[in-house]
Amino acid sequence: MARAFTNRLLVVITAALFLGTPTLAQPVKEVDICIYGGTSGGVIAAYTAQNYKKSVLLIEPGKHLGGMTTGGLGLTDIGNKYAITGLARDYYRRIGKHYGKFEQWIFEPHVAENLFNEYIKRGQVNVLYSHRLNNVKKRNQRIQEITIENTTNPSQKQVIRAKMFIDCSYEGDLMAKAGVAYTVGREDNSRYGETINGVQLMTGHQFPDGIDPYKTPGNPTSGLLWGISNEPLLPNGTGDRKVQAYNYRICLTDNPANLVPITRPAHYDSSRYDLLARLIEAQPGKYSLNQYFIWSRMPNHKTDINNRNGFSTDMIGMNWDYPEASYEQRAEIIRQHEIYTKGLLYFFGNDARVPLPLRQEMLKWGYPKDEYTDSGHWSPQLYVREARRMIGSYVMTQANCQGKEIVTDGVGMAAYTMDSHNTHRIVIEKDGRKMVKNEGNVEVGGFGPYPISYRSLIPKEADCQNLLVPVCLSASHIAYGSIRMEPVFMVLGQSTALAAVMAINAKTSVQKIDIAKLQQELIQNPLADGSIPEILVDENDLNAVSKTGTWHIEQKNKGGYGPSYMLGGLQVGDKVRYTPSIKQTANYDVFVYLPRIETATSEIGVRVFDGKTQQETTIKPAEVVVLGQTSGEWVPIGRYELGVGQNKYVELITKQTDGSVAADAVLFVPVAH
Repeated sequence: MARAFTNRLLVVITAALFLGTPTLAQPVKEVDICIYGGTSGGVIAAYTAQNYKKSVLLIEPGKHLGGMTTGGLGLTDIGNKYAITGLARDYYRRIGKHYGKFEQWIFEPHVAENLFNEYIKRGQVNVLYSHRLNNVKKRNQRIQEITIENTTNPSQKQVIRAKMFIDCSYEGDLMAKAGVAYTVGREDNSRYGETINGVQLMTGHQFPDGIDPYKTPGNPTSGLLWGISNEPLLPNGTGDRKVQAYNYRICLTDNPANLVPITRPAHYDSSRYDLLARLIEAQPGKYSLNQYFIWSRMPNHKTDINNRNGFSTDMIGMNWDYPEASYEQRAEIIRQHEIYTKGLLYFFGNDARVPLPLRQEMLKWGYPKDEYTDSGHWSPQLYVREARRMIGSYVMTQANCQGKEIVTDGVGMAAYTMDSHNTHRIVIEKDGRKMVKNEGNVEVGGFGPYPISYRSLIPKEADCQNLLVPVCLSASHIAYGSIRMEPVFMVLGQSTALAAVMAINAKTSVQKIDIAKLQQELIQNPLADGSIPEILVDENDLNAVSKTGTWHIEQKNKGGYGPSYMLGGLQVGDKVRYTPSIKQTANYDVFVYLPRIETATSEIGVRVFDGKTQQETTIKPAEVVVLGQTSGEWVPIGRYELGVGQNKYVELITKQTDGSVAADAVLFVPVAH
């Protein structure tokens, strides 16, 4: 009898192992919300959901959080600060606090990472590092569970079950494995009625005319130099599956005490830079590194280095397979980008074909000892500018960016230029000469902040009902080029996390939540902690702003806080009054937003009435330092106790007539913030 029982038990165990029963082979974890991808958006999504009392698991395939924000992109792409709201804005305020300012948009990588880790600690978020997606199981258009595997030991697997899933990865792997419709590459202009999608041969980040593409100049039979494709140039606006170039945002230092020298990297091949040598030769007198790189200074003698002109850090055409590649193939693409980029730095410092002034300048720089200490002082994050893009319930397009189509279900804003890096390096013929050109670069702006549709963050209901996608969202290639900025991903991470919370509470799908309620909650509880919201009075709020004297509206995409500001101050005493509606008595720090304008007056008077007494101070615009990709700065005025009501105000007053007064926004920040 015992032997028969033992035999039956062996049969059951063997069958279970054969069928891969998760309860025997793989541990199972259940949470309310599972977030895949520890990018900046992923961290903010996890923190938000946890603050709304949901159990959360944040899964990160690597060893670090923050994506590109911690991966070297310290010169934050903003477009317009007005578009950055909620916890994203809070993040840059906390960055500012670290550096002794109200807010700051440039920073060192380790400072950015430490801050994300603070959010995780403060929110008590459970993070699972070094695990990546293996499989997704769905039933009735809902993800039931996902199987993840250890990144370094894929045989170690576990199952995660959740009510809601949020894909915050740059690649959109969870979205794809869930069977959600997506696209890769560039749509044809005709697909969405656009004008700057598809193939584009423009002048930005371009080679000058006449650079010969062949190994032996003038001899096509000698072959093309490395990095040049023999594919023909297709008509303007033609769609394809090619992907804009990736690169590393490079953090170097010129502080000798913190510097690791740039040495010859493994697998260095100087022939990869023959085209660069030819470009340098064709540009005599260009002896500054900033003419070959966007060499942006960060705090404490560090950099954020980006691509510039015809041949730089973008490894053009070498990433097309990345979006849908296997993990092993992606690892090789990443390795090749690292080899190329480290080789580029070494080439500039050591190759005899580089003019001596450039070599000498490069040799002053090295890798910072205090950054990326577990990866050889090199960023572990390749800049994956674009991979998959969902085809969701709504597709954001060029018309949205340019304000020709405005959605009413916005749960975040974008404001950056429609930006695409080059996609292809080819040979063209001009005036009877063969020459090399880059194709794909687009930089078209001229518009203010615009809303991002909630429907662009969710799949079609027939595809999946419990998944949100705030990073690989539903947008055309060229619209995605405007939206795909790190602070915007944080904003959308917060919005999708709150939507997931609402869907759980209402026991419904992400497609059927109350969007108006979502929008209202984002406004009323911007920090997801129940704290008193700050109060913004912008110059276009007719119910809260009055003026004396001659003023006119100035509309510039980057000049003011939001789409516009007022310009005036022709007579001494001309003024603009801002009257906030105070809902809760508290101490408030008051700030005035000062756009940087060429014709600024030397002095602006500021008068604050707290309901009892007046106080006056003076702003000297020439003394206001503006840092980062923005053309304005918040100027602190002081701290005031303000009671409930509308009998308080701030006035901007013309004191001198030697220039213009820019009157934009006034901000009242509760001291508890």
